[in-house]
Amino acid sequence: METTQISPSSTFTLGGDITINRVGYGAMQLTGSGVFGEAADRPNAIRVLQHAVDAGVNFIDTAAAYGPGFNERLIADALHPYRKGLIIATKGGFQRPGPNQWVPDGRPEWIAQDIDNSLKFLKTDVIDLWQLHRIDPNIPVEETLAPVVAAVKAGKIKHVGLSEVNIEQIQRAEKVVPVVSVQNLYNLGNRQWESVLDYTVEKGIAFIPWYPLASGPQALEEKISTIAARHNATTAQIALAWLLKRAGNILLIPGTKSIAHLEENLKAGAIILSDEDFAALSA
Repeated sequence: METTQISPSSTFTLGGDITINRVGYGAMQLTGSGVFGEAADRPNAIRVLQHAVDAGVNFIDTAAAYGPGFNERLIADALHPYRKGLIIATKGGFQRPGPNQWVPDGRPEWIAQDIDNSLKFLKTDVIDLWQLHRIDPNIPVEETLAPVVAAVKAGKIKHVGLSEVNIEQIQRAEKVVPVVSVQNLYNLGNRQWESVLDYTVEKGIAFIPWYPLASGPQALEEKISTIAARHNATTAQIALAWLLKRAGNILLIPGTKSIAHLEENLKAGAIILSDEDFAALSA
């Protein structure tokens, strides 16, 4: 199969020192049902990861909670030793009692354990981007982030990000540790975090939308289809291209278990929407 090469001009510099291709890959789908347990087809999952990197992806998003643990080990088995410039971002701060069960746990001892497990499972001495998966409502974020600050000082973590946070929470966390990325639910059909995105643009913080392909109501899907036909593209590609045009700090991490679908997602990086297309989709 012909490999899609990502345009190197479509990059973002994370934390002032890590240059990332803006079309990355989210590895969550490469786990068992309910984001629990081992991938159903592990050899295929390894092929997908290797193909993504061969195609120019240099930013892969995972989490301690995916599996839990299985996803990080899978990435290490597929890609270690990591090629120069490949960034594996992970997250911590969830307990996983069972499939589809997600329990925030911001206790410092649990966060410290998550960090050490991620280092071990990913077979790395330093995590380039560690993200707090969720703020635990029962634990002050300053306490949760204390072991993260310690890990940064110890050289175990290079940069820190947050997930599913509002502006006030970002600002509170920033008093403890520099925040270089925010990963919130955001897509063409769900823009509830618009103000957070604008804040990250202003501050030079990366914005990583999770669930980037949801297109929303039927009227919006019809609009996307019309523009997709004009660009000889799929509706999913247009939804991703809209995100890339929305703001230059957006990093995409669409996930898939299929190499063909991976190729389709990567090609979205080459679609340049006109201002008219963007306005029509945004209305």
